[in-house]
Amino acid sequence: MRIRRRKHLEERLENIKDYFIVADKEIIDVNKAVKDKKYFDFTEIFGNDNPLIMDIGCGKGGFITDLALKNPNYNFIGVEMMENIALLAAELAKSKEITNLKFVNSGAEYLPRYFPPESVSRIYLNFSPPYPKKSNENRRLTNKRFAAIYREILIGGGEIIQKTDDKDFFDYSYTSLCESGFDLRILSYSEANEINKGVFSEYEKKFLQLNFPVYTLKAVKNK
Repeated sequence: MRIRRRKHLEERLENIKDYFIVADKEIIDVNKAVKDKKYFDFTEIFGNDNPLIMDIGCGKGGFITDLALKNPNYNFIGVEMMENIALLAAELAKSKEITNLKFVNSGAEYLPRYFPPESVSRIYLNFSPPYPKKSNENRRLTNKRFAAIYREILIGGGEIIQKTDDKDFFDYSYTSLCESGFDLRILSYSEANEINKGVFSEYEKKFLQLNFPVYTLKAVKNK
């Protein structure tokens, strides 16, 4: 489905420019882009050396804005490939005057270009599209190609928290991340809730109201 370009997009992007870390999109080819490093300086961006937490596919930003508000001693990055959607997330963060949150309008495959090795403490993958067709496996955010990227940018002992309502995708993710060298644990509702400090994504709120199961795992990078 094509997402319509939002009205007054350029003006609105200008209004939230302080919440966007601009990714250079001049090199489209992923293999070339990740070799041409343009690392972000997060000490300069945030003005501190607090640990960095990332939400890949952050959508409209409800989850990561609430998480940032509850965790002022951490810095947060929301990654969203759709510019129209990233705009909404940044506008939400600005409306709440959050200072420890920025957004990157980029696909996850480009992250090694901008994020130095061992720079991220935790990655959230909340209800990523499962892409059930085998032909679309390369788009799943837990396939081995993406798992290798996460291992590169995570610190030793850093972790991935994944939530999904799709059992087949959960099983696939568990196997893929395990085979990629992560230590895996399936988390109970209470364990996941403790990690997130009671913050839920829009999808999770909906599934909990409907009493649908939510599958959660934690994948830890070996030190």
